[in-house]
Amino acid sequence: MPVSAPAQRPPAPAADPAVLARLRSGDCPIAELLEHAQACQQQGQDEQAIALYAEWLAHTDSPFRHIALFNQGTLLGAHQRDEAAEAAYREALSRQPAFAQARLNLGHCLERRGDADAALAEWQRVVDETRPLPEDPRPEQRELCLHALNNQARLNEQLRRFDVAEGCMAASLSIQAAQFDVIQHYVHIRQKRCEWPLYQPVGAVTLNQLLVGTSALAMLSVSDDPALQLMAAQRFVHEKLPKPGPVPLHASGPRREGRIRIGYLSGDLAMHAVGLLTAELFELHDRSRFETFAFCWSREDGSPLRARLLQAFEHVYRLGSLDDVTAARLIAGLGIDVLVDLQGLTSGARPTILSLRPAPVQVSYLGFPGTCAIPGVDWILADRFVMPEALRPFHTEQPLYLPACYQVSDRQRPVGARPTREQYGLPANAFVYCSFNNNFKFTDEVFDGWLRILNQVPGSVLWLLADNEWSRANLLARAQGHGIDPARLIFAPRVAPPDYLARFQLADLMLDTFPYNAGTTASDALWMGLPILTRAGRSYISRMAGSLLTAVGLPDLITETQADYERLAVQIGRTPARAASYRRYLEAEGRQSPLFDVPAIVRAIEDTLAPLALATR
Repeated sequence: MPVSAPAQRPPAPAADPAVLARLRSGDCPIAELLEHAQACQQQGQDEQAIALYAEWLAHTDSPFRHIALFNQGTLLGAHQRDEAAEAAYREALSRQPAFAQARLNLGHCLERRGDADAALAEWQRVVDETRPLPEDPRPEQRELCLHALNNQARLNEQLRRFDVAEGCMAASLSIQAAQFDVIQHYVHIRQKRCEWPLYQPVGAVTLNQLLVGTSALAMLSVSDDPALQLMAAQRFVHEKLPKPGPVPLHASGPRREGRIRIGYLSGDLAMHAVGLLTAELFELHDRSRFETFAFCWSREDGSPLRARLLQAFEHVYRLGSLDDVTAARLIAGLGIDVLVDLQGLTSGARPTILSLRPAPVQVSYLGFPGTCAIPGVDWILADRFVMPEALRPFHTEQPLYLPACYQVSDRQRPVGARPTREQYGLPANAFVYCSFNNNFKFTDEVFDGWLRILNQVPGSVLWLLADNEWSRANLLARAQGHGIDPARLIFAPRVAPPDYLARFQLADLMLDTFPYNAGTTASDALWMGLPILTRAGRSYISRMAGSLLTAVGLPDLITETQADYERLAVQIGRTPARAASYRRYLEAEGRQSPLFDVPAIVRAIEDTLAPLALATR
């Protein structure tokens, strides 16, 4: 399998002897140095520019030395020479402690070197030194402060310090409201913490700005309105993606012949929901018809699943070290017929690759259950339930309808030993409702409905995923506010995938989220024989679990209103024998249903894509 090689540092070209002589004279003005260095950079000779700064610094004692050090550090950092860059920034700061730009960049160096707390401390010092007063007329101070606050917010969110991250975002938005990138993270982190009402104004940010600033991914949980979901995706595309050129990149590729070359584009081919669903899809491709390629930037998590996913492909290209244009040219140069995007607009996606059209047929599948509005992605794999005709106007992609269910899964997922209810703190004889979806999918409407269900089913409990400490505290407080004993909410820790699957056997009924339905989690539950109650709405994502239930043979567990959803949940909870009958059906028939006929789903995908690919040759 091809593996991208580490970048090599080219030797610095020889500098003009006359330039070197001036730099070594000790009286070369800073402006002349900057002119020579800029000329090198414009010619793509960064290494020579670095060398020029080094020569000047070695021979000149100037009051502007900190500027040369800063510029040198910026170039060194751009070429991943972080230790040397850090040294340059630190010397610049020793001469000019209030040099906020150097301190900002020093923070980035420290972050890349893995010292997150030191990076945060540098950025905090920038905030302390540049925070503008309301009457402060200096826009440069404002920008420096915002840069530091937004860096702190981003890194704290990555570290799952959600409370600190949200505080930094609120501080940033209080200084400047019109920051859509910050707004979208502010909204999503409130989703993760189950902070309701979700749209909480901050500073001068209006409710309209909060709505319009909601990311495409977050909007899938916020609203079942497909027009709002389309709007969020199109706003991202308009703001972030380059305009497609007149000639698609695949037109410059080689002649495509022989087996159909199908490529999968993803950063989630690892221990991730997408990776957990797709392993058998890749393994079951008909190699007499299809030649398979993985184009991925997934983390090397060392898991058996990661190894299995890579082994399933004939060719693996790691794109992590390539920019989007280079990656797209690589795909086009390989003569890929069909490029299947498994990520859409989720975190870490690289939609610019798709906008360059490296393949003549580009298809959205699985990773983003809705329209991504990416130019060049003309198709989406679906079924008639998950994407009815009424939904088509709200997708930029045309549906490719599969006969049974849109979702592929993995019949080889390992299952751990069956646990006991006691192990997870569940009452032995209570009716156990569960929802193991990520907490950001919860809404106040759905959660309040769950509390009303508990109130009507005496002794029942709600078993949830322990996602983060803030969502747990907010959910418990919400329960108490509705007169529900918080002890009736039981939180399950994250465990290894086999143990996670095994514990589905302890619950009686899974309660689906809305409008962001369960996807992989729904497949896991049904595979383990646990029935799901869902509510199907107007959007692709709010119809996912309904598609699975239709294919598995339990369409009577699909509701269409919140009232019907709650009513049926209460009925089942009050008659545990009904839940047991669903479980017996799934244990006897579920794994033989069309939902888990993975070879048939793979053949359907192939038979759907093959004519499109061959028509472009």
